[in-house]
Amino acid sequence: MNGSNFAGLRGAMRGDLIEPDHADYETARRVYNGMIDRRPAAIARCVDVADVIAAVTFAGENDLTVAVRGGGHSAAGKGTCDDGLVIDLSPMRGIRIDPMKRIAHVGGGATWGDFDHAGRVFGLATPGGIFSTTGVGGLTLGGGFGYLTRKYGLSCDNLRSAEVVTADGRFLTASEEEHPDLFWALRGGGGNFGIVTSFEFRMHPVSQVYGGPILYPLERAAELLRFFQEWMRDAPDDVSAFFAFLIAPPEPFVPEELQGATMCGLVVCHLGSLAAAERDLRPAREIVPPVLDLAGPLPYPALNAMFDALIPPGFHHYWKADFVTDLSDAAIAEHLAWGPRVQNIQSAMHIYPLTGAQQRIAPTDTAFSYRDADFVHIIAGISPDPTAMPALTAWARGYWEALHPYSAGGAYVNFLMDEGEERVAASYRDNYARLAEIKAMYDPTNLFRLNQNVRPAGVAR
Repeated sequence: MNGSNFAGLRGAMRGDLIEPDHADYETARRVYNGMIDRRPAAIARCVDVADVIAAVTFAGENDLTVAVRGGGHSAAGKGTCDDGLVIDLSPMRGIRIDPMKRIAHVGGGATWGDFDHAGRVFGLATPGGIFSTTGVGGLTLGGGFGYLTRKYGLSCDNLRSAEVVTADGRFLTASEEEHPDLFWALRGGGGNFGIVTSFEFRMHPVSQVYGGPILYPLERAAELLRFFQEWMRDAPDDVSAFFAFLIAPPEPFVPEELQGATMCGLVVCHLGSLAAAERDLRPAREIVPPVLDLAGPLPYPALNAMFDALIPPGFHHYWKADFVTDLSDAAIAEHLAWGPRVQNIQSAMHIYPLTGAQQRIAPTDTAFSYRDADFVHIIAGISPDPTAMPALTAWARGYWEALHPYSAGGAYVNFLMDEGEERVAASYRDNYARLAEIKAMYDPTNLFRLNQNVRPAGVAR
């Protein structure tokens, strides 16, 4: 469509409509993953619900491809498209917290950094990820796990309600009482069912935590992996940690002799008292002597933003991931073969724990199905240099292919790249059929298909 054809939408919005001749177009079309280079016909920067409704209605009437961008952190680049309309929620970042009720209302374009900042003054937080630059919307709609998950569950487990613009331009509230089928689908089913303009969350008392990285010699990785598995199954819910293969960055807090060294490590978080943290983290400090221990007391928002500067927006990303029920000896052998081949400081393999609170919810209670998985791993090849990506992609694919036979079968949808419909279905297992039925109710034409797509039931390929 040319600019004159967007005149109707431009007149219906309070926010900016950015087209290719706009001075901000080149900046506005960029997304978190620098590998994604797409040119939308227009970007609707929505400032309120009315703008979102206008954009959805216009797209439907003009048969436009629609991409929805919240925080814009999608590694698969789902927040943009070629020749279609990007509905950008980034101006909608307002957050309102009721500290007495421990409830937050969060705009659809907010990041976890925004949310953490707003909650810190009240000593409250909701489970998010491990980067504060991640969007609240995308993370929550896909499930959402991080440092607080073993204690308080997934992000979607803490969702009380959501305000949604559906494909036909309706504005609905989804909760246990209103449109409960839609509410079920939103908790893990991704962006398939509408545009969430506001989230209502439960919050929890989280202020000062005890956390940070603890690094170990690479040659002790097998011991550390076996310890990590049993520890994350048995530790108190106040304790969380993820395992990593990594290259130590050239940062002032890393001794010069360790900079550039390939290591294994744990990034820990404890939500209890200082004394309890020292006690509960002691096993991680005794099983293998650390070569660098940076864990200590710090504000929760600082821990959640600790690695932001390492991977700023615009770097190139290729990810592979799976849910895991058991770190078997055979799987550990593959980790030992592939993990030390990590090639730069931005790339890594992480294993996150899913034990604790999130496993106390039934697999059919929300769209997020893998309640029985103890872990999820991600192999991420990342670089600011596009010429490095073929080698990093080959490493990530090879590593994943070696591990996949020992996986639970599906993957966390927020870690998927463009991997096809069967892979999406495997990631929802028995919940997929119900998701497809709900999709047919709320988006029968599959307007919202630029996501890890669930095809509406009854729609042919």
